Amino acid sequence: MKPLTRITFDPNVMGGKPCIRGMRVTAGMIVGMIAAGRDKREILALYPYLEPEDIDEALTYAAWRVEEIEVPLSAECA
Repeated sequence: MKPLTRITFDPNVMGGKPCIRGMRVTAGMIVGMIAAGRDKREILALYPYLEPEDIDEALTYAAWRVEEIEVPLSAECA
């Protein structure tokens, strides 16, 4: 399984939740917006510092977690 490089874990950022590239945007926030009916274009407009690949990887992470697959994450420490 290919490691996810855009999802990071840092206990000092967002309480240690999986985040997008060390930013204060969690993978769960992205997945929640998709579930609420927002599309990728809307999310990128709301968060202009995100990239389309960030959204794709958040969805990949969520899919793997639903299947209870341990996902290798990038460690990002401040």
